[in-house]
Amino acid sequence: MSARPVVAPTRTAITAVRDTIRDGEKKLADNYLERPLTGSYLKGRTSLVDGAIKSLWRSFGLPADIALIATGGYGRGELHPYSDIDLLILLPDTVSSESEARLTGFVGALWDIGLHIGHSVRTIDECVEAARNDVTIQTNLLEKRLLAGPRARFESLDKQLFAELDAATFFAAKQREQEQRYARYQDSPYALEPNCKESPGGLRDLQVLGWVARAAGLGKSWRDLARRRLITADEANDLRSAERFLQHVRIRLHLLAGRAEDRLLFDHQENLAKAFDIKPTAGKRAAEVLMQRYYLSAKKVTQLNTLLSLNYRDEFFEHDRAAPIFIDEQFQSVRDLLDIRQDDLFEHTPGAMFDAFALLQQRSELTGMTARTLRALWINRRRINARFRADPDNRARFISLLKARRGIVHTFRRMNQYGILSNYLPPWRKISCQMQHDLFHVYTVDQHTMMVLRNLRRFTMGEHAHEYPLMTRLMLSYPDHWLLYVASLFHDIAKGRGGDHSKLGMVDARNFCEQHSLAPTETTLVEWLVENHLVMSHVAQKEDITDPDVVERFAERVGTEERLIALYLLTHADIRGTSPKVWNGWKARLLEDLFHATQRLLRGASAVEALGLDERQQDAARILRYFGLRPGTEDALWAKLDSVYFMRHSADEIAWHTRHLYHRPDSPAPVVKARLSEGGESLQVMIYTHDQRDLFKRLCGFFGKLSYTILDAKVHTTRHNFALDSFVLQNPGGNSHYREHIALIEHELITRLTTDAPIDRPTDTRLSRKVRHFPVAPAVKLRPDDSAKHYILTLTAADRPGLLFDIAETLAFHEVSVLAAKISTLGERVEDTFLVTGRGLSNDAHALKVERDLADKLRI
Repeated sequence: MSARPVVAPTRTAITAVRDTIRDGEKKLADNYLERPLTGSYLKGRTSLVDGAIKSLWRSFGLPADIALIATGGYGRGELHPYSDIDLLILLPDTVSSESEARLTGFVGALWDIGLHIGHSVRTIDECVEAARNDVTIQTNLLEKRLLAGPRARFESLDKQLFAELDAATFFAAKQREQEQRYARYQDSPYALEPNCKESPGGLRDLQVLGWVARAAGLGKSWRDLARRRLITADEANDLRSAERFLQHVRIRLHLLAGRAEDRLLFDHQENLAKAFDIKPTAGKRAAEVLMQRYYLSAKKVTQLNTLLSLNYRDEFFEHDRAAPIFIDEQFQSVRDLLDIRQDDLFEHTPGAMFDAFALLQQRSELTGMTARTLRALWINRRRINARFRADPDNRARFISLLKARRGIVHTFRRMNQYGILSNYLPPWRKISCQMQHDLFHVYTVDQHTMMVLRNLRRFTMGEHAHEYPLMTRLMLSYPDHWLLYVASLFHDIAKGRGGDHSKLGMVDARNFCEQHSLAPTETTLVEWLVENHLVMSHVAQKEDITDPDVVERFAERVGTEERLIALYLLTHADIRGTSPKVWNGWKARLLEDLFHATQRLLRGASAVEALGLDERQQDAARILRYFGLRPGTEDALWAKLDSVYFMRHSADEIAWHTRHLYHRPDSPAPVVKARLSEGGESLQVMIYTHDQRDLFKRLCGFFGKLSYTILDAKVHTTRHNFALDSFVLQNPGGNSHYREHIALIEHELITRLTTDAPIDRPTDTRLSRKVRHFPVAPAVKLRPDDSAKHYILTLTAADRPGLLFDIAETLAFHEVSVLAAKISTLGERVEDTFLVTGRGLSNDAHALKVERDLADKLRI
């Protein structure tokens, strides 16, 4: 007998269901925006989808022995606007071909009505086997609801799954999973564009806690966990409040984006703030207020995740618990965790909070603190008040934490996480979770400060000496380097207050030093470092450090070699602490060159001697001998180069240029050579050719066409009117393309310089999202140099593809020649300086026109 035809709903019926869902979702969104209640929205959308799916299930006439089960977030009854719909179709051991055809039609119809379906089709045995081998599937099946079909089959699945489930094993697997997820998000909830679901401190952290509780039969709500004394009633309220806030964020993000979007992208932050009815303040945009609120929530979630995870561990691994080991009258060790011996220790002895951190530093076997110790720290953090701060013993304790031989960074991160630092240093409260919405920093101010402290500590550690050999040598020879840690804590502490944060922070640092009885010389050093922590970076990246006057002015400001070393170490740590992408070998070289030149000057050399001109030539000659070039080989070329060239190039660069040019100083054809930089993170290109009109523009256009970012440009004209230009390029696409581009650059650029090929124009002019949301007001200044023979042009603007070409084109239009260029790309902000000349620049009106045209080009 032939199989019966599959009965399916008509196209009209499917359209009706789709319209019902669309209208229902619109009504839910409208109701939510009018009265934002997460429970009403999430349960309402779940109910709406339930109705549509059950209606289709019935219309396909599926057999009564097949069960339809909601799993995951859908099973939990929490459907955000664009959440996936997770379904399990639970089959008997045998299924007819007719039933298979009906199931295929059913799943297709679900897509037809506009639902994003994630489905699996399994028997009970297959579900149990899949859950046994994959903790993600096991987790998904923890939260399930029967939508249609036999309840007995559903309950049988539930029973067999829980029979297989070992709570301790499940907990350990989810902890490993969480660690991997944290690593993907750089172990930080404070990213510029966090993912409200997956980032540390997001919804996933809360869901993990709930899944473990379900697996262990500890309850299905935060109140259930409080009743079992795994958390306090206040902590249960905090968890529910954080969960509700994150649900609001995710619902609004989905509605704003019109799709499943869980990242708080710059594109959405301002609109999201408006949706929350957040207003800007005197010092912060509405988006910044929103993000600070988000980070504070994420901080609370990570705290409570840690506390509850520690309590879960005690619950599941009770057999591993050894007897406490007494440390002293106040503390004991429990499974290598520091534990308070009395719950009320910090209530009657607040100073013991600092003693707890000191013990972690002193005893290497201690890996952390127990849940009750962390909870006691959080509960009693406000006992760190004015009286506490004025106590000489507590002040001495705090200084001893900075002077410890180990564990300083871990200590201060814990103190920041649990509110100890913000209560002991009141100015810290204003930078806690404060986002720096600029083009450099990717951390909140407090987290950036922790990164700077970490970088300084690494300079003291042998295992990092290969990364920072000079830094390590300077740090280890520096007396009392703990003073640099004090300076790091205060260098940005006045961010966001309005005014110069260096000046304001200097006052805070002075007050701290005086209150903590630092010697006058120590106080002066810390105060000076905080006030001047941006100076070395500014001089190295924005001024011409091959100019003796520049180095001399910087040396006068520094005054002593001790200050120079301290400032160099702090500056290096500070720049590396802004963003993993901001630091590069080029910036390291600039800082190091400035450091060595200033050091020689402070040791008695003349300004010219400090730049090491003779030493640089001797080093370059030694490198040439290493490559087999005989003494005197370089003389013909070097005779064409002036002292400015030797001051502006390193010995390695001079030797590299010379190796390719010594035999052809009067080459009739252009010479182009490219090589990888020392660290392989950028490309160096040398161009040697007869000077020609619009050469700088042509070169900028060529590199722009290849989508390279120009990090540095050294433009030089020899005594016999040859251009010897050097560029440092970075490929936004990644380092892997550098080697294959070397031959292309050398061949193509020679072709362009020897033909009348039209000047390349960059084709990619798209702005990055960061630049769109954090625009930089362009600034242009043109002024005569000290000799009044040339002019110095300084430009500040947001970086974008083709920017340098636009600058070069404008200068060429006004017949302004570039004699030297200092290109400074700081994240996505450029601060460039050019030494230029032009016949009309002495005319004020013409100079003003040049400035105006450049400013127009810089505007986005």
